[in-house]
Amino acid sequence: MEFNFLAFLVAAIVPLITGFIWYNPKTFGTAWARVAEMTEEKMKSGNMAVIFIVTLVLSFVLAFMVQFLVIHEMGAFGMVEGDTSSATYQAFMEEFGGKYRTFKHGALHGAMSGLFFVLPILGINALFERKGWKYILINTGYWVLTIAIMGAIISGWK
Repeated sequence: MEFNFLAFLVAAIVPLITGFIWYNPKTFGTAWARVAEMTEEKMKSGNMAVIFIVTLVLSFVLAFMVQFLVIHEMGAFGMVEGDTSSATYQAFMEEFGGKYRTFKHGALHGAMSGLFFVLPILGINALFERKGWKYILINTGYWVLTIAIMGAIISGWK
């Protein structure tokens, strides 16, 4: 399997760009701050350099894992434990190799991952944190969009 480092790097930047837009006061930022109980004082208390660097590192880890959700060939590669000379792998690649490596397909699987992984996780956390549906939907919406864009980049950029 080929590894497109540039695609992963670009995909890792997506959460920062999407977050800048999504959590901007002109979009969902004001509503999010209210339901998250985030004050101006709390926002200014963090070390922004550390927050952005750690976010970028974690985003790269996320981008690396997204490939397993959006690229079907990764499943075949894992199934044969990396033995690309395997007849099973060769047959799969001959029939399906590259067939679903599109931006559209990656976005679909990314969005599905957001809905079926992120929503339950954030929803459960929010219930125990006594946060409401607005909090859940704002944060889940961000992640569904973000992972859809990441999936599109990773799947479609060959």
